[in-house]
Amino acid sequence: MGSTHLSVAADAQFRAGASLPSQVLAFGLKHTVRPLLDAWSRLPFDLFPPNLLEQAARLLPAPEGTRWRRVDLGLCGAELVLGAGVADTPGEGGAILYLHGGAFLTCGLNTHRRLVSRISSASGVPALNVGYRQMPYEPITESVADGLDGLHWLLAQGHRIEDVTIAGDSAGGYLAFAVARAAMDAGLGRPAGVVALSPLLDFDPAGKAVHRNAHRCQTFSLRAVSRLTDVSENLETRRGVSGRRTCPVNMPLADMPPTLIHVGSREILLADAELMANRLVAAGVPCDLTVWDRQVHVFQAAASWVPEARAAIDEIGTFVAGLEARETSRPSSTQHLGHVSAVTARRSSAAPA
Repeated sequence: MGSTHLSVAADAQFRAGASLPSQVLAFGLKHTVRPLLDAWSRLPFDLFPPNLLEQAARLLPAPEGTRWRRVDLGLCGAELVLGAGVADTPGEGGAILYLHGGAFLTCGLNTHRRLVSRISSASGVPALNVGYRQMPYEPITESVADGLDGLHWLLAQGHRIEDVTIAGDSAGGYLAFAVARAAMDAGLGRPAGVVALSPLLDFDPAGKAVHRNAHRCQTFSLRAVSRLTDVSENLETRRGVSGRRTCPVNMPLADMPPTLIHVGSREILLADAELMANRLVAAGVPCDLTVWDRQVHVFQAAASWVPEARAAIDEIGTFVAGLEARETSRPSSTQHLGHVSAVTARRSSAAPA
């Protein structure tokens, strides 16, 4: 696939070409998922449907060679996923902390096991897939706290924070940046990098409303994205969450780790991806922004039949492996295991999202 540059400071790469399978997927989402989400956004009350996707995904087979085991993080579950060819050597080398997408409302360990396995295999390292608590049961600040607990667990196994890449898709992309920020604010050190796939990074819909993709996205209408903002704010008000959450695009960024962002060329969340990439680069942080021609929201999840998804996962693997190679070439930095403590003792160190 060829590449050309977009007019953003992050020197974005445009991956041209959309295969027939990817076009079929886009057509299907545009005529099923998007109308359903738009209808949900028009309801005069907040509706939280049961997480049927997560239950149905139990039936999906994991990629051949995948191994995983359950991990108890105290207030949520997780699983350590080893993709095909990844050695089970606890605490040795790099690791990925993965935070699934689903608009903070749906999906979980089952829906994302296949994607996490493929990313683990491409990167050559294990991945901790965190089943963080979600709305409407808990506000987003608790999702961030659960992600931070996942990071603590990896550190307790012997991984160094500078060898851990924090990754996530959609809402999980928001959490990837938020957990990285919370870890640094808590004095744990800086993670190796951040990988964000089709990330939601700004709850303010104003920038999306004036973006060229405001009405082109195959998955989300502008109304649906705006409604998610209202739902999250309403829940935080009911739970008595004080102050406003700081979205990733508005966080201090100068000390953030190198970042890779993937997004589809017609996604409404391209507005967030471009804004974040520009602000990271302006802050002096290395950021690779790859825009995939006509690919849908988190198209990487369709790697079993969409070739662009497999290419994207290969790029993620190369990025993560490059981070690990960069760290091994440096002198060993200060170990931060002294910050690891019991889950119940570290809730106060979780920074707001």
